[in-house]
Amino acid sequence: MLSDPAGWGELATAMTVFLLTHAIPARPALRGRLVALLGRRVYLIAYSAVSILVLVWVIGAAANAPYLEVWPRADWQSLVPAVGMLLASILAVFALTMPNPLSLGPKRDFDPDRPGVAGFVRHPLLWAMLIWSISHMFPNGDLSHVVMFGLFALLSAGGMVMFDRQYRKTLGDAVWQQLSKKTSNIPLASFAKGWRPRLAPTDGLRFGAGLLLYGTLVVSHGLITGVPLL
Repeated sequence: MLSDPAGWGELATAMTVFLLTHAIPARPALRGRLVALLGRRVYLIAYSAVSILVLVWVIGAAANAPYLEVWPRADWQSLVPAVGMLLASILAVFALTMPNPLSLGPKRDFDPDRPGVAGFVRHPLLWAMLIWSISHMFPNGDLSHVVMFGLFALLSAGGMVMFDRQYRKTLGDAVWQQLSKKTSNIPLASFAKGWRPRLAPTDGLRFGAGLLLYGTLVVSHGLITGVPLL
């Protein structure tokens, strides 16, 4: 039986608000009205700020929920997010700084024959979020964190399907097929489509920024989650 219903109530409320705020991008009509009302830049800033605040709330609510063990803690489990977050950080930086008209990130100057990070995987930012979610489930085997990270993982995976459908409809099937011809939802599977990794002169900066992001997350982990890593 779940004890302390107030603790679970806060987590349920926070996760409901999180789902509602992340339903906005899935509804183009609503998103369009907000962009028209606020302007694209203000909308993006406001939406990003709200998303971060709600995410922090969800993380805090999960930490405050009653502890119910799903699986026991083992020392090796901490290595999974330590390695996973390094990959996720680098992948997120590439996703936010390279053109990709098929997913989240910049849209302009995309070359379908040299798709960059989209050739590695079509939805790199969502994959970064998926890696973050799944890797953090290993050392957090209590029910509240399993539910929270499980929800994040499902949203990340579901987002890939949603964006494929949305962009295929928006761009038209022929254009989408042309743009996605050397991409895949599975990392590195586009090798079978003829994609080969090619490093650009600026990719070294992206790797460096990814390492910087990773270090920042390690240092600030205690401030964000209440669980210091150093």
